[in-house]
Amino acid sequence: MPQFRKDPITETWVIIAEERGHRPEDFEANQYFEKDQEYCPFDPGNEDMTPPEIFAVRPQGAKHSEWQVRVVPNKYPALAIEGKLNREGRGMFDMMNGIGAHEVVIETPEHNYDIPDYKLEQMDRVLEAYQRRVLDLRKDRRFRYILVFKNKGRSAGATLAHPHSQIIALSVTPKRVKEKLEGAREHYLDKKRCIFCDIISEELKEEERIVYQDSNFVVWSPFAARFPFETWILPRKHNYDFASISSGDRKQLGRVLQDTITRLNNALQSPDYNFLINTSPNPNIKTERPGHFSTIEKDYHWHIEIIPRITSVAGFEWGSGFYINSTPPEEAARYLRENFG
Repeated sequence: MPQFRKDPITETWVIIAEERGHRPEDFEANQYFEKDQEYCPFDPGNEDMTPPEIFAVRPQGAKHSEWQVRVVPNKYPALAIEGKLNREGRGMFDMMNGIGAHEVVIETPEHNYDIPDYKLEQMDRVLEAYQRRVLDLRKDRRFRYILVFKNKGRSAGATLAHPHSQIIALSVTPKRVKEKLEGAREHYLDKKRCIFCDIISEELKEEERIVYQDSNFVVWSPFAARFPFETWILPRKHNYDFASISSGDRKQLGRVLQDTITRLNNALQSPDYNFLINTSPNPNIKTERPGHFSTIEKDYHWHIEIIPRITSVAGFEWGSGFYINSTPPEEAARYLRENFG
């Protein structure tokens, strides 16, 4: 029988409908880019096809085209970095200028790579680029939240095949992030504990949704997973801010992220996917609401969500706000753990 399950953090309801019968082999592979794309603006030697770089990693004494990671402004940004917010109200409507930053992290010179193909030091360079750009963008007090995300494949929203991810600095906190922040705060005020730490403890005790664990990180399919094979990565030690992780934890995170994507690729025929880093809002900004998010260092817990794009969101989801997941997270975790561990 189908189940309603409630996300304990956001209180969002999900329908787990196992009878719909989606097992790993039932999902169709996604549409891929041609691997021999000509004139890719992200390939080495085509640096003049992108806006001037903001950040780059190169070996000492290397030529301009001999980079290992590059960060450039998005050529077609969603937001404008210059200007003031100019908040205003028009009757019952609120608006402000679309101020923010939109950057592209070109993860590797190799055009056809995916995350599992990187050497460990290259994976660490990418994560370090995320970390350093988040810290730098937070210096701008217009930016309340910095979102790091990756769209891999056409159905995940990517328009270029070359491995890249994006960073968007926003002048507002996204609704889904705010729901998590508020759920974490309410749990902490009630129990004086981090809800994410409580979930980690419970998941490790039950084990059935655990995909992988080591001394620093735990990987699982959430109890109320919205999508088939949705997978989360969390640090075992409480930490509210991704940008504050140590270099040692960052290197280990790179190994865990590669392992997780490898499992999903093997299980699901290398699906298109999105991943996003959920972290705290800009800690350099004091909120106008006294006491609001004042316990965030104790109640929030940064984490990575990975969502394979193997199903579509349709009318029921848009109309109800619920999600229907045809693969129970227990089955997804077992499949990833036992067949590809």
